[in-house]
Amino acid sequence: MSLFGALQTGVAGLDAQSSALSVTSANIANVNTVGYKDSESQFETLLAGLAGGDNEASVKASASQNVIQQGLISSTNSATDLAISGNGFFVVSPSTDTSSAQSLLYTRAGNFTPDANGDLQNAAGLYLMGWPVNSTGSVPTDRNDLVPINVNDLSGTSEPTTTMSLQANLQASTTAVTGYSAGDMSLATSDPNYVAPDFQRTISVYDSQGGQQPLQVNYVKTGADSWSYEVNYQGDASNISTGNTPPNLLASGTITFNADGTLANVVPTGGTGTPVSGSIALSIPWDAASGLQSQPITLNMGTVGSSSGVTQYDSASTLVSSNVDGALFGSLTGVTIDQSGFVTANFSNGLSQKIYKIPLATFTNPDGLTETSGNAYQQSETSGTATVNEASQGGAGQVDSSSLETSTVDLATEFTNLITTQRAYQASAQIITTASTMLDDLLQQVH
Repeated sequence: MSLFGALQTGVAGLDAQSSALSVTSANIANVNTVGYKDSESQFETLLAGLAGGDNEASVKASASQNVIQQGLISSTNSATDLAISGNGFFVVSPSTDTSSAQSLLYTRAGNFTPDANGDLQNAAGLYLMGWPVNSTGSVPTDRNDLVPINVNDLSGTSEPTTTMSLQANLQASTTAVTGYSAGDMSLATSDPNYVAPDFQRTISVYDSQGGQQPLQVNYVKTGADSWSYEVNYQGDASNISTGNTPPNLLASGTITFNADGTLANVVPTGGTGTPVSGSIALSIPWDAASGLQSQPITLNMGTVGSSSGVTQYDSASTLVSSNVDGALFGSLTGVTIDQSGFVTANFSNGLSQKIYKIPLATFTNPDGLTETSGNAYQQSETSGTATVNEASQGGAGQVDSSSLETSTVDLATEFTNLITTQRAYQASAQIITTASTMLDDLLQQVH
């Protein structure tokens, strides 16, 4: 190696160690950056040919990403803090405007919080993208149909009643009435045909707009082990349009019992009683002016041959319990995110509704991604094309809510690299100093 070659080697060494210092400095600076993946300096020999001489051995340095390295998962108190256990990246966008042409980015930084509009945005200002789901949780057929995830999309929700169940006892020793006709218990008390029920209870159900509506269930004994029942509407009569007489009557029929007091059969008026059943179907025909949808309800009075519902024993008639599904209107109280990536809205009435699903993007070579500002990446020819998967499918990891992935930087290693780099830089500088001194000596000899 010539003296000039030594000078060039020293300069290359300084340049390589400067690059290594830059990589180490970036790692240390991002020791607390969520989802940050540390880089390593890779050194390789470089042969530079000089005029009239042999190739001179030198060095160059480049940064190598460790994108696939898994960081530690730490717990947080925010449901929208997200981490990925396993492979994959969150799909993010610098804007919520899905109509504009923009490239998607990919990140492991899951410190998302709602912005002023409710869109989930991480600390770098990147918006989390996901699939809108229907009531059954199904995602779009086109898996590239991504939209910004907004946790304020729903102000509230309600659920209409579709099923009501009764657990009650009708006193066996009650005296049977005569002359009863279907609908008599639902007449006005001033009507001469009115028949007072032996037992009645009013139970509230929920309509399609989240309001409470009172239904009254009436029973009168009409024979041995045989009772008649009626269900009528106790609200404003103008709310419904039944065409029945009386107009508030929704359903009527007969309920019979076995000799041991258990339920034998429930037969609606006009029914055949075959097959035997413990439930009836009724409908609340809401008037068009009410703005409510017609509401079918199944009234379950128990299981035939069982004492689990309505029974006939010789003790006071009483309602043991009633169960009505549906719910009043409830306001949004927050969201939860499960390991499959489903974003579920929770409401004050106890209901919940899946609104989005968070996808994960995987790559053939994640280490080939191009790093961008905001601790995010762009796909490149080296990384391959992004494959958008559901969490825990197609090689993608799972989504951990109330968690963040910490930086993969090891400070002890980086401080060691600092010392090593500093010494190597000093050594390269010494090469230049020594070669310069030798050249000076050579020039003095020549002159």
